[in-house]
Amino acid sequence: MKFPTANKVLEEVDSPINGKIRVVRALGLGTYMQVENLTQSGGLIENIWRKTLKKVKSKKRQLTSCLILGLGGGSAAMLVKKFWPNAKITGVDIDPFIVELGRKYLGLTGLEVVISDAGDFIKRGNKKYDLILVDTYVGYEFPKRFEEEKFLWIVKKFLTPGGITVFNRLYMADKRPAAVKFGSKLESIFPKVDYVFPEANVMFVCSDTI
Repeated sequence: MKFPTANKVLEEVDSPINGKIRVVRALGLGTYMQVENLTQSGGLIENIWRKTLKKVKSKKRQLTSCLILGLGGGSAAMLVKKFWPNAKITGVDIDPFIVELGRKYLGLTGLEVVISDAGDFIKRGNKKYDLILVDTYVGYEFPKRFEEEKFLWIVKKFLTPGGITVFNRLYMADKRPAAVKFGSKLESIFPKVDYVFPEANVMFVCSDTI
């Protein structure tokens, strides 16, 4: 009898944005995508977003629109569809390679996809959303421009009354001080910020009302 190996690489793509993107199938974790050996979509990332969106669901049972800045392979988008089946979702990502791999391997479908820099997209936008998810990592790095107060105020401006924004940050070892500082900045902008700690991440659940 031939037993399956623990990990199998299904595809590797060299992206000018993210570098090497690897799609892996693993026992117990299913199919997921990695950039710089960091899981970006599927696997543990799906679990992180599931825990966080369950908390959002407890606060906001009705949701008609969602914007995802940093769509990646679509783990968060597919969970939003599960929790709020009637919500219209717009996913923005600068890297068409990772989006296409999400379509091919992770079931990414049923939403509007925009290939664009997240900052450029929201600056020129004019629509408000009930839920905005911000997951703009490039590998292990969270671009500095998405930490600037100017960007955070723009995100807040695009929330509907009672809307919620979730920011995903790494919280491991050397990433922790920057995440703590970022949380303090969010608390100066949003009336209420809840901290969710799944795996090696911290998820900032920000509300425009207390």
